[in-house]
Amino acid sequence: MHHHIVILGGGFGGIRTARSLAAYNIPNTTITLISNKTYFEYYPALYRIVTGASPIEVCVSLNDLLPKNVGVIEATVTEIDLEGKKIMIGDGTPVLFDSLIIALGSETSYFNLPGVDTLSLGFKSVKEALRLKEHLGSLFDEHKHPSPAEMVAHFHVVIVGGGPSGVEVAGDLAVYLRKLALAHKIDPSLITIDLIEGGSRILQTLPEDVSIHVTQKLRALGINLFLNRFLMSEDIENVYLKDMQMQSKTVIWTAGTRLNTLLTNTKGLTFSKRKRVVVDAQLRPEGLSNVYVIGDAAETTYSGLAQTALNDGNFVADVINADLRKRSLPTYVPKSVAYGIPVGENWAAFVIGGFRTYGYLAYVIRHFIDFIFFASMLSPNTLWRMYTDGYKYRDK
Repeated sequence: MHHHIVILGGGFGGIRTARSLAAYNIPNTTITLISNKTYFEYYPALYRIVTGASPIEVCVSLNDLLPKNVGVIEATVTEIDLEGKKIMIGDGTPVLFDSLIIALGSETSYFNLPGVDTLSLGFKSVKEALRLKEHLGSLFDEHKHPSPAEMVAHFHVVIVGGGPSGVEVAGDLAVYLRKLALAHKIDPSLITIDLIEGGSRILQTLPEDVSIHVTQKLRALGINLFLNRFLMSEDIENVYLKDMQMQSKTVIWTAGTRLNTLLTNTKGLTFSKRKRVVVDAQLRPEGLSNVYVIGDAAETTYSGLAQTALNDGNFVADVINADLRKRSLPTYVPKSVAYGIPVGENWAAFVIGGFRTYGYLAYVIRHFIDFIFFASMLSPNTLWRMYTDGYKYRDK
């Protein structure tokens, strides 16, 4: 009997699952990946687009990543019907499945704060990153103001969220915006970058000593850190915190994520206190033997990280291969992850287990990890073209 495997999502987990399943060459199976994009976005490096990198450096066509025995449907999924074993896509067409892998990433959450969803900027996609880059460039094209106070407000950037994304973009902007200021003959001291964090320290998922080192680096770059502060609302000219007000036309939001709304609207799933899907030892939702949830959406120890999504993809491919070949199923074991946090030029923090290193070596390690990921996925010719074209079209 023919078996149709459907994968939802063209991110880290979806791509890795498809590649691993294809490599198994399971008889009488068809693999289909559904994504709303024709390309893969390397999320850990999207912040670099904001500060001059070319999208070519972080965007790869799905055709270059997936084997020829994996079909791709470019469509927006509108409904997941687990009982009926079908996926509804944008034009109303049903896609039937025998096995389903849900690899949908998380969505941005604005916590219902007034004005933030419409006025703040982000970089969770190439489109968002380019919009933010264009906005920052426009600040320097339209900087004629009658008073120094208005100039300061004009070049005031507020970043909300002290996690890895907020820290990385803050460090890069500290260098990038001052270079733009000099190029436009503007006093770099007019540039102000504030990083707002609701907790008592930045990088709260990492050990405290790592937070301390990164905090020192951010302050050395001239970035102001406001801890234990909560954003309350935003309008065109102002940012309102619980106990203070700031004038700014640029608010970058990196503070919150939530489960994909497709999953919250799907019947048959159980959710944990962290609002993730409860899964068993094979990453299957409770009571479902043919459905798998991986990556950000799964209630696992290290969910929310690209490395975990990749590990999950490999694991689920192993499970499906074993299941269809009537073998014993493997048991999921969470794998520890490494953290590489670049901050500004030629400096990063790198953490894995009890090992830490800071500075240029950590910066090289982080970029080497990025290179190894693409090298493991692409042909040498495609890899070479991505890096050479990316450098060619990067802002100099």
